[in-house]
Formats: sequence, structure tokens, C-alpha cells
Amino acid sequence: MANNLYEIFGLDENCTDEQLDAAYGALRSKYAEDRFLEGEAGNIAAKKLTEIDNAYRDVVAMRKEASRGNSTESDAFKAVEEKIKNGDLAGAQSDLDSFNERNAEWHYLQSVVYYKKKWSNESKKQLEIAMQMDPSNEKYKTAYNKLLDKIKSDSDKSFSSYSGGKSGRGFSGNDSGEGAPQMGGDSCIDWCCQMAICNIALNCCCNSCH
Repeated sequence: MANNLYEIFGLDENCTDEQLDAAYGALRSKYAEDRFLEGEAGNIAAKKLTEIDNAYRDVVAMRKEASRGNSTESDAFKAVEEKIKNGDLAGAQSDLDSFNERNAEWHYLQSVVYYKKKWSNESKKQLEIAMQMDPSNEKYKTAYNKLLDKIKSDSDKSFSSYSGGKSGRGFSGNDSGEGAPQMGGDSCIDWCCQMAICNIALNCCCNSCH
């Protein structure tokens, strides 16, 4: 129905308000003059004039309603952003959960909440959905690339910690990697016990020899 109304003016729903007004003005001027023609031509022009007046009125009403809806949604998203900035992640999540329609911006903000919670994989998934819904949005692309860099950096740090970093010492801190006992802690106790047992065995041998 909406597309049919725009077609009357030779436009589509992506036209600007200025384009709509210009097309309406040109058509109205044409048919306003033609309606005074004699015979059927005048009647057709009068009907066309009524048609374009009604179409223009309906299109303007639809565009105002859509603009009002977009404004309300925009305000809601701003409220979510504000809560995220203030560290109120629970409040931001509650607001996001209340949305009936979840567009690209919704998924972007959801990814931010997940990121703040340090849920990197979940954040990544939400950003991917946002980019699929709005591929031309540079904000989403930039955020996604930064997140990938962060995930890679965290992964590199984790691997470095696991392998002992550049020293290659691993968890034990032993350069040789042969598991030699370290001084201090349980290893020291085990070593001392082994030495004591050896001394006792040696003393027994010496006594038996005498």
C-alpha cells in the first residue's frame, strides 16, 4: 500500500521530504489547471487531484509516525548507552530485554554489554549479527576489528603464560625441563627425607660390617 502511494508521485519510500513536496506540488499544479477542461478530461483531472491530495496526506502521516517511532527507539538506545557508561550493566541488559524488535543497533549494544562482562565470544557473535543486518555501518566494523585484536592479544598472553613466556621454563621454572627438584617447598622436604633414609641405610651397613 505504501509503495503504491509513493508511485503516484514517481518516487519510493527512500525519497526525502523535499523530493516528496516537489513532486506533489508539480502534480497538483498540473491537475488543478486541467480540471477546468471541458468534458471527460476535466473530470479525470478532478479525480486525479483528489487522488494525489489523499495520497500526499497519507504519506506524510506515515512518515511522521515512522519518524516518531525512530525517535522513541533512538532515545531508548541512548538510555542503554548511558547505563553502560555508568557501569549499570544489569539495568542496560534489562532495557535491552524489553525491546520487541531487535535491529542492528540492538545487537551492537548487546555486544557492548557482553564485552563489559568479559564475555568476548558472546560479544563477537552479537557484533557479527549487527554487521549482517547493517553491512555498511563503520561503527560496527571498527568495534569488531578491535574485539578481534583483543581476543588475539588475550590468547597470546594466555599461551605465553602457559608456556612460561620467552624463557621457556613452563610451569616449574626449570630450564632443563627434566623436572629436577627445586629448593624450598615440598621438593625440599622430599629431598631431605631421601637423604635421611640414605644415611640410616649407610649406618646400618657400617654397623653390620663391624
